[in-house]
Amino acid sequence: MARMTPSEAMVETLVANGVTDCFGIMGSAFMDAMDIFTPAGIRLIPVVHEQGGGHMADGYSRVSGRHGVCIAQNGPGITNFVTAIAAAYWAHSPVVCITPETGTNTQWLGGFQEAQQLPFFETITKFQVTVTNNARMAEYTARCFDRAMLENGPTQLNIPRDLFYGDIDCEIPKPIRIERAAGGEESLKEAAELLANAEFPVMISGGGVVIGDAFNEAIAISEQLGLPVVNSYLHNDSFPASHPNWCGPLGYQGSKAAMKLIAKADVVLALGTRLGPFGTLPQHGLDYWPKNAKIIQIDCNPKMLGLVKKVDVAICGDAKAAAKSIMALMEGKPAKCLENRAAREAEVAAEKAAWEKELDEWIHERDDYSMEMIEQQSGEEGSYLHPRQVLRELEKAMPADVMVSTDIGNINSVSNSYLRFERPRSFFAAMAFGNCGYALPTMIGAKVAAPDRPGISYAGDGAWGMSMMEIMTCVREDIPVTAIVFHNRQWGAEKKNQVDFYNRRFVAGELENPSFADIARSMGAQGVVVDKLEDVGAALKAALNDQMENRKTTVIEIMCTRELGDPFRRDALSKPVRHLDKYKDFQ
Repeated sequence: MARMTPSEAMVETLVANGVTDCFGIMGSAFMDAMDIFTPAGIRLIPVVHEQGGGHMADGYSRVSGRHGVCIAQNGPGITNFVTAIAAAYWAHSPVVCITPETGTNTQWLGGFQEAQQLPFFETITKFQVTVTNNARMAEYTARCFDRAMLENGPTQLNIPRDLFYGDIDCEIPKPIRIERAAGGEESLKEAAELLANAEFPVMISGGGVVIGDAFNEAIAISEQLGLPVVNSYLHNDSFPASHPNWCGPLGYQGSKAAMKLIAKADVVLALGTRLGPFGTLPQHGLDYWPKNAKIIQIDCNPKMLGLVKKVDVAICGDAKAAAKSIMALMEGKPAKCLENRAAREAEVAAEKAAWEKELDEWIHERDDYSMEMIEQQSGEEGSYLHPRQVLRELEKAMPADVMVSTDIGNINSVSNSYLRFERPRSFFAAMAFGNCGYALPTMIGAKVAAPDRPGISYAGDGAWGMSMMEIMTCVREDIPVTAIVFHNRQWGAEKKNQVDFYNRRFVAGELENPSFADIARSMGAQGVVVDKLEDVGAALKAALNDQMENRKTTVIEIMCTRELGDPFRRDALSKPVRHLDKYKDFQ
């Protein structure tokens, strides 16, 4: 036990958990602790908006596998974290959100910047605690850090501002880290037996492969059985794209090759995935989920097993340990799929080649509305590029160690067809929460954690408006990134619904914007406008060179046509019905 103040106890617990960076905006509510961040070796990175700080903590944790930490002033500073913490929850990111609160002597009196801060985060955190006794500051702080790692999700440490002060006797707890198990012995044996008798097994490589550091094991089990591998939705970095067994992602704007191959499966090994609903819906006109296949699902959270899809073998286990165990059980076991391995590999190669050829030839969207927009814009001043061609050129120009974050929206989501990675912790999408304004701040956080890797964010012009001010953070704090803005002057994803379901009655979907390259330059970054296809790859390579060699942040504004890809959810909308006379023309 040592004599210290609660501020010292909190900061020393952060140090014990390896915290070197924290994202947020300074505030008087935690200034006593903030005052000793620097001698503790902790950098508080000031952001423009607290939501951006929360996303930065998310990106930091997703690329590093360690805690991301965010902190801000009580009340409005804390409510600005809510969206970011919800996104981190669905990304399974171990973010610790530190929320200083109104002092205990004025709580419930409606004082300045007062709010009940735990209810805001109740359903989007794995653990919450309020410090009620300053002698327990280190204990509660340590518990938030432990639970974030143990449960793969954000936690909230709520601290009344007066409880940073005082004198306490305290011991700083050591972080708890556990060795995760492979799962039940019998269920693992059953999985091995199913795989041994399968003639066309397919593996889904999910987010748990990345989070659980099971990347090499996923490759190994695929090679052992000749398994074609599909990525679960928005986890394109869970298997190397250059591997001959890789088939691409499932879900919205995914790979037709992946979908056609999993449709033929008689056994599916779902490794480290909750089989989320948005990642298994029909796409490209393909209802691809295999109806008669035996499903083996491996997830470390028992609540996810069989939740979305019916499963035949449910294994509550760590992806890495489970893959190792199944491989050991399969060693020396005769497997039917090895008898037809050559034929299956040929089929995989053919499907992949067909899909790549289709992508090469898929220059633009072909629906009536998109064709009209392409023709209309061909007569307008300036040049406008087809988004699919742009995405293909960006893909070709990316280095092997690249990190990419994507916002939500039409072009960003079409990019799922084109984003391929060679290593884990490389792809950071907004996941199931799907909030705009995600990509840029998340990449800033990722870049802080991995400064030696090139970082790129994708955003449409609508989503970009919610986060572009964090370019000032890049410039002020010397955190260089490259931001791609697809400028098509519309809220594309929602506008597509107005085309398909509301007879082209466009309400609030048009965006007339200034030059985002000019805005970037005004914030101290580099701004580049691209309106010729041959300049796309060159612009990206130049920006990445400036990022890595000269520590420059660049915004690349790509002028795109107003064509629109498939809607997110045809199943979620229907043609409108109007009963009142005043609305009879609106159906």
